[in-house]
Amino acid sequence: VLDEPEITDAEYDRLFRNLQGLEKQYPELVTPDSPTQRVGGQPLEKFGQIRHVIPMLSLSNIFDEKELLEFDERTKRGLGIHSEVPYVVEPKLDGVAVELIYERGLLVAGATRGDGITGEDVTSGVRTLKSIPLKLESKGPFAETSVIEVRGEIFMSRADFDKLNEIREEAGLSTFANPRNASAGSIRQLDPRITAQRRLRFTAHGIGRAEGAAPRTHFEILQGLYAVGLPANLEHTRLCNDMEAVLDHFRHLREIRERLPYEIDGAVVKVNSLADQTAMGVTARSPRWAVAFKFQPLQANTRILRIEVGVGRTGTLTPVAIMEPVNVGGVRVSRATLHNQDEIDRKDVRQGDTVVIQRAGDVIPEVVEVLKDLRPPDSAPYSIPDNCPVCDSQAVRLPGQAAKRCVNSTCPARLKETVRHFASRNAMDIEGLGVKLIDQLVDLGLVKNPADLYYLAKDTIKNLQRMADKSASNIVKALEKSKHVSVDRLLYSLGIPLVGEHIARVLMTAFPDIDTLSVQGADVLRSIHGIGPEVAQSVVSFFREPHNGDMIQRLLRTGVTPVPLERPEEEPETPLSGKTVVFTGTISMARAEARRLVEDAGGNVSGSVSRKTDYVVAGQDPGSKLDKARELGIHVLTEEEFRDLIGKS
Repeated sequence: VLDEPEITDAEYDRLFRNLQGLEKQYPELVTPDSPTQRVGGQPLEKFGQIRHVIPMLSLSNIFDEKELLEFDERTKRGLGIHSEVPYVVEPKLDGVAVELIYERGLLVAGATRGDGITGEDVTSGVRTLKSIPLKLESKGPFAETSVIEVRGEIFMSRADFDKLNEIREEAGLSTFANPRNASAGSIRQLDPRITAQRRLRFTAHGIGRAEGAAPRTHFEILQGLYAVGLPANLEHTRLCNDMEAVLDHFRHLREIRERLPYEIDGAVVKVNSLADQTAMGVTARSPRWAVAFKFQPLQANTRILRIEVGVGRTGTLTPVAIMEPVNVGGVRVSRATLHNQDEIDRKDVRQGDTVVIQRAGDVIPEVVEVLKDLRPPDSAPYSIPDNCPVCDSQAVRLPGQAAKRCVNSTCPARLKETVRHFASRNAMDIEGLGVKLIDQLVDLGLVKNPADLYYLAKDTIKNLQRMADKSASNIVKALEKSKHVSVDRLLYSLGIPLVGEHIARVLMTAFPDIDTLSVQGADVLRSIHGIGPEVAQSVVSFFREPHNGDMIQRLLRTGVTPVPLERPEEEPETPLSGKTVVFTGTISMARAEARRLVEDAGGNVSGSVSRKTDYVVAGQDPGSKLDKARELGIHVLTEEEFRDLIGKS
């Protein structure tokens, strides 16, 4: 973990071979945490899935100090306080989020974030990482936990990334664009032996659940994870008592960024108190108590060779600058989006211009500025054509919208993108239905909407280019298998504008099937938590279009039978259902026991008093929390009254 080996590699190898010999002689003594069990023997047939008990949410991004101060103000308002909030500031590694599950100290599973609810089972891959202990040490606050779910990041050092690309280049293979892509591709190998060769690393930055432990702060969690043998980046993490200290450490991380042996793209700022985190809660996608404070993106100069226009599955014409390749923050960039005609006009972007480009959020390339002093004398303003570059149909710009759209619903470019989305891994997951095969099916007129896929005969597929009897059989089997996906994936596959995987799951948790959803009005949809007016209107508009309804009915007639989602059962009312309780002063029971009693009764415990507090339990020598409770008119209970309320007197 510390890159400070106490013995030579040769000595390590000798001990390892001795262990292999002992385990061969005494197989009954082989344990799951043995170093010999890190690398599996055979590639897995496919990835399984692991459901996260507590969802793995994404962080909201902020990009400047003003936004950070606004986050601090929102936090104080949410907690109902005016004093400074302690935060923990950690480096934001540019890697892959994973969850490790330990039971009785032994590593039993590893999963990617996935959609936040369900991740891919990468247990065999994470077992190959030497920085991930197979058995936790018995010390610190997590020593007695029966189950602990560790959240962290898998990443690759700059040196290992360069070495990997060098090896791939020599072997005539394509190189990875950046360390994050290399890490994601490496941990998701079906053969764990390949993962083992990639020199991936892991750092822990939090937990999901920890049965049998009750840390009070996030910083205690990091120290506890380190104590049991998990790598946690404590060297570059700071506990900051005010916003000035947060900004100081962020600037420090920005200053040392290029000297670190691994990529970071910002800092993660988290409220330190776990009670305050609970009080603030989460949104559908991210916690309210944490943000990712991203570094300003790196920039470079290059020249636009030409501007091309692509057509998306909704008909949107998107201009793309094709540029002389240039390295931006370690990534080779040759294309950048120009968004729409308004953006082109605002920046006055022309073919032949020398421009400043950056990776927005250090990922998506975009043109920042035109260096007009270097503009060719014969340059002319650029306009997106009034006709679709694929089918030559009229391209129109509707009132209030920024984009031009091809109005031809049968446009081959639109149709190809629609079918690709429909068949993609996170949608219907039709294995083997690749880009070239889809192009043939559309170009030959065999597929005019996604439902046509299920009417294809094996002989029809077999007679296409680069297809044979076996590959055609595999496609037919994949189509048949795809008929039984979950209903949220079917909804996502339809390509409704603004309906991604998460929104699809939210909608199909609220309604039993797509038929029921299709007849709902915008007002009903807006009443669902997480569904805004734009999404609601987009869904209503989609189902009002007769062609879409016909396509869905054709899908169902072919035997597509979506699997309903489990709808959450209504929890029975308990004495403190939905209530927030604050304890102050000395009471006879331990605070951990008091918290458990509140949670068992359906409530939440907060560390501070605000207008959202329902009860304050006052023991002996109560502090200022009691005064604030009386000032706000909050119901104050004695310990005896609290016990009577929850039935524990």
